[in-house]
Amino acid sequence: MRQYAKDAEAVPDSAPAELPRAGILQKNRYLPKSAEFFKEKKMEKFEPVIIAFVCNWCTYTAADLAGTSRLPYPDNVRLIRIMCTGMVDPQYIIKAFLEGADAVLVSGCHPGDCHYINGNFKARRRIKLLKQILPKFGIEENRLRLTWIGASDGIEFAKVMTRLNDQIIEMGPSRIKPARVI
Repeated sequence: MRQYAKDAEAVPDSAPAELPRAGILQKNRYLPKSAEFFKEKKMEKFEPVIIAFVCNWCTYTAADLAGTSRLPYPDNVRLIRIMCTGMVDPQYIIKAFLEGADAVLVSGCHPGDCHYINGNFKARRRIKLLKQILPKFGIEENRLRLTWIGASDGIEFAKVMTRLNDQIIEMGPSRIKPARVI
């Protein structure tokens, strides 16, 4: 590996010496930042950013089961483990959308099976109200989903993630411009 300057990115020895410093190192390939590069990126298939707030006791365990069972599900789903879906503040969901998420999933224990007694009922009420508020932000309510996935439902977890990913690809990217929200 050689470097152009102290602060420059490492460039593989196989890269030509005439490449500019401003570039992207990606899987041992040096790609120059140019208009053509970004045009190609835009023409690629849309891959949505999906944020999933998942219950530690049920859905996260199902995700772990799906992973250890080698069940395929989209790798563009970002899991955020929380202790209970009742702890998901609507601000977190709105912030996820405003920072560029194409969809948000809240998933936890089946009603009546919550380890914190009534957390999933709180989540159900909050999501219902949030679905009424989201259109005022310019976000389609179908981009927010609430599901119940038990700890032993690894197959169901993979199916839900795949279905959600396919539906969001069909809808296209979110119309909200990503912005840094504090």
